[in-house]
Amino acid sequence: MIHPDTLAFDVDGVLADTMGLFLAIASEEYRIDRVSYHDITCYELSDCLDIDPAIIDAIIGKILDGDYAAPLMPIAGASQVVNRLAQAADPVLFVTARPYPGPIRDWIETQMSLSNRCYELVTTGSFEAKAQALHERGICHFVDDRLETCYHLQEAGIEPIVFAQPWNRKRHPFREVASWQEIQALIAWPPAESPTV
Repeated sequence: MIHPDTLAFDVDGVLADTMGLFLAIASEEYRIDRVSYHDITCYELSDCLDIDPAIIDAIIGKILDGDYAAPLMPIAGASQVVNRLAQAADPVLFVTARPYPGPIRDWIETQMSLSNRCYELVTTGSFEAKAQALHERGICHFVDDRLETCYHLQEAGIEPIVFAQPWNRKRHPFREVASWQEIQALIAWPPAESPTV
């Protein structure tokens, strides 16, 4: 079981359905409707999608900048578990390879119903920099959807937990979860406080 204060999370693909947003932008703004979620079989989108790399880059830029009309949805169950964690961890930690917070900080506060005192968001700019940010905060376990990141974290002495997605279906040696309910089951939750009389 994992102590709440030693666990942290990636944002895109774990907390936020960013690939779903990618597909919505591709459809609504570029009329690209021939791609489904399960076609995204690798993290480098240009390697697995028949979409002009310049369009892929443009859509990713829109996501990072918040320049889109379609909603960015949370992964199912994330809000409930994160809010429970906010009562047990101080604070809930999110570490992302995004280069800057952009709109994702406001999104976390709105979609997760968290005040800025209940969580910390660290943007590292690269997946290689996540390990240092996690070590500095005493994190031992990290939930991520990118296998390359997971191998890097393992080498740095942090236990990765793979959040199952179509783009990480290669064989790997890590613990894996397929939902936020499964994440919740891994946590050593503090006992409920006894009611006062």
